[in-house]
Amino acid sequence: MEEGKIKKLNGLFDKIISELGEDSKREGLVKTPYRAAKAFAFLTKGYQEDIDKIINGAVFSTDNDDMVIVKNIELYSLCEHHLLPFFGKCHVAYIPSGKVLGLSKIARIVDVYSRRLQIQENLVRQIAETVMKYTSAEGVGVVIEAQHLCMMMRGVEKQNSVMTTSCMLGSFIEDSATRSEFLSLIRK
Repeated sequence: MEEGKIKKLNGLFDKIISELGEDSKREGLVKTPYRAAKAFAFLTKGYQEDIDKIINGAVFSTDNDDMVIVKNIELYSLCEHHLLPFFGKCHVAYIPSGKVLGLSKIARIVDVYSRRLQIQENLVRQIAETVMKYTSAEGVGVVIEAQHLCMMMRGVEKQNSVMTTSCMLGSFIEDSATRSEFLSLIRK
């Protein structure tokens, strides 16, 4: 994020701190608006990233038509309703149809979309559709399991709640055996 935007966010965080009843000029808070601006710039860096540049041609020909699974990809995002973090893990699977994606690119796709203001229900679909777009796979399955601080720190304050969402495309919808295989393999 450009320095002009950081400076503007700095001023906004300074106002928020003051509106909360704090003195933004006291020793412990003097640099907090700037640090918060930098943190929010990092936490939302997905808006500045280009999926085409992230993939960078890392799509390779293959004869393999067996399921490819990358599981337990850490994710960190911000709830678009409260600007509070949610975090967890993402499992991505696809059945190649002549193309495979470089392994790290799957994790990078998760990062691009999770580093935006999000709801988990949309995040899971964005990841699945992007993997499908770049691989032209027979099918894609994505499951996200996450804890939401908007439920843990405020509101109902349920510390052990975990939200699970899934998006199945292609053969993961059409073939219950494919879907079952994916779901059983991510539980191991």
